[in-house]
Amino acid sequence: MAGIGLGFVGYGIMGERLLRAALAHDPAVLRPVGVWDPSPAAMARLAATFPEVLPFDGPEALVAASDCVYVASPPASHLDHAAAILAAGKAAFLEKPLAVDVAAAERLVAGAAGARAAVNFPFASSLGVAQLGAWLEEGAVGAVESLRIEVAFAHWPRPWQMDAAGWLARRAQGGFTREVGSHFLFLARRRLGPLTLLAHSVEYPEGDGDGSEEVIAATLTAGAVPVRLSGRVGGTDKPDHNLWVLEGAAGAIRLRDWSVAERRQPDGTWREAADAMANEQARPLVLKRQLDAVAAMARGEPHPLATLGEALDVQRVVERILAG
Repeated sequence: MAGIGLGFVGYGIMGERLLRAALAHDPAVLRPVGVWDPSPAAMARLAATFPEVLPFDGPEALVAASDCVYVASPPASHLDHAAAILAAGKAAFLEKPLAVDVAAAERLVAGAAGARAAVNFPFASSLGVAQLGAWLEEGAVGAVESLRIEVAFAHWPRPWQMDAAGWLARRAQGGFTREVGSHFLFLARRRLGPLTLLAHSVEYPEGDGDGSEEVIAATLTAGAVPVRLSGRVGGTDKPDHNLWVLEGAAGAIRLRDWSVAERRQPDGTWREAADAMANEQARPLVLKRQLDAVAAMARGEPHPLATLGEALDVQRVVERILAG
């Protein structure tokens, strides 16, 4: 059986990252078909970096040549690309967030029942998250009582995203709540249940009517579990720092800085899992697992990827927070 042919719409940071992983993947499972990006500069960079990858002149030809298409364009374009991919009978793998227009996303999701489609929340394939799950099954937390999510950044966008600052730093499509907070809300949704926003606040930069958020705070529930979410630009010297902390009657576990699973000890200190890895080490393994899941999804087989419904649940919460 030939590997799933994966096309790429968008050749920014995420497009390049997943393309590298796809080129290293087993071609009998999944193989890159080619790339289209409306930016001539992006296509020139593709040609210089990966001359063996086929460039396409437009999305229609790319969709026609692919079994599945990964959409890594800015968020406002996700739904149009997804609709075209699904209308062509192909599988769609969408970068998060699902969209920025909740009503339009609801229409797409309602019309896509049974379609082969998923959203790229890598926590679905995370080794650290798998360790949290194992600890939960062992009873490390006991009855779950609360969840705390914290995200913080020395600056926004992060250093490796500055080429995309034109939209990542703007209110219409960018900001850390969509780009980063959504991952941790997805994890809450996946592990604990549907999200319900109870209260929220947001602060935007003074004097910049289009700047993305600087501070957020929210209380919500995931299933029956109370959740506190906080995020800010500043207050840390790290480019990117985050915590997902689950407390229970018997103890606490957490995910730190994307990939490090930790368990609280009786003396209050945190101990890493024996095989914990920093995000830079874990990322190639996680991307391989994601691509295996993409191939399964495109074949119509069971997979662990985020569903459109899960991504929509996260989007509703994110957009309400950002609306203030």
